[in-house]
Amino acid sequence: MVSKTPNPYLKEKVQAIEVGKKTISELLDAMSQTGFQGRKLGDLVKTWETMIKDKNLTILMGYAASLSTTGQWKIINWLIKNRYIDILVGTGANLSEDIVEAMGNSYWKGSHLVDDVELLSTDINRYYDVFGKETDYMDMTEMIADFYVKNLKPDYPYSSREIFSLFGKWLWKKGIKSIVATASQYGVPVFCPAIVDSPYGDAGLIAKSKGFNLIIDNMKDYIEFMSLAEKIKESGVIYIGGGVPKDFIQLLAVTADLLYPNRTIPGRKFEVLKVERKKGKDHVVETYYPHKYALQITTDAPQWGGLSGCTFEEATSWGKEKVGAPKVQCFCDATIALPLVSHALFENVKTKRKGTDFSSVFKS
Repeated sequence: MVSKTPNPYLKEKVQAIEVGKKTISELLDAMSQTGFQGRKLGDLVKTWETMIKDKNLTILMGYAASLSTTGQWKIINWLIKNRYIDILVGTGANLSEDIVEAMGNSYWKGSHLVDDVELLSTDINRYYDVFGKETDYMDMTEMIADFYVKNLKPDYPYSSREIFSLFGKWLWKKGIKSIVATASQYGVPVFCPAIVDSPYGDAGLIAKSKGFNLIIDNMKDYIEFMSLAEKIKESGVIYIGGGVPKDFIQLLAVTADLLYPNRTIPGRKFEVLKVERKKGKDHVVETYYPHKYALQITTDAPQWGGLSGCTFEEATSWGKEKVGAPKVQCFCDATIALPLVSHALFENVKTKRKGTDFSSVFKS
């Protein structure tokens, strides 16, 4: 006998995509009614739109790998200008290699099926199927070193955020409108926890050869970043890739309170992670401030144990994501997903977002 009770697993039907004239946002909306990573990509756009409309939200983006060489960096600039992100944490590669193009030089369409020994002999660097000239790379690195020597204080401990703020202003005045320049102009703090693993570190070596001693203080960086939690009511996170930027941002939910003796962030509502009973009374001994939304575009898989592929469900066990939070992970190449998502946002979101005011951070 067939039960008349509705099956709880059969709620929404898959809807086959009809081929026809569609905008990008309409196509992604149709994909959200299908399956696999197509549906995830459609859901990711919808959730990002919801985040943009959430007035109490601060949006943090992690921007990993070497994506600026593939033509993605102007998308990041557009997101910054419209304040669809409030804080950017990137790899040194992504925050420097865009400068090559912003200076007026180029990357070139190449091939991964090539004689790399021959490339070496012709001074070409290969980024999978993208070619770049070593001379352009070094011109960019030398320019960063020149900025250090002529504009920074020797033996002063800088955070990466301070360096990017000053460097960005300097670049903007020179008409080099890279990511860090745009972020500085529009009041978006930029952090790079592994900054020396990039041309910024190489430029520090060049500066040292000229007698200039650059100090980058990782602990100052961490304290500055965690201090931003006081200005955040609720947080939403977006990760393009994973790596160090993802971990750095994820930790905001569970370690920022360690800055304060009573383990609570001034002015922030917390959730209880651990309670102990002493003398017949319950005492809160551990709190957390989980992210309200979480999005990620990644090609990394969770079963290898790395954070880049770590699921948001696993992160919930740490208190990093809010229980029941809208969270979408799309396992897809970012060079496919990011252009589609950004153009859907362009079509659907008609106003610039005010964003969280971090002007006091820049003044300091």
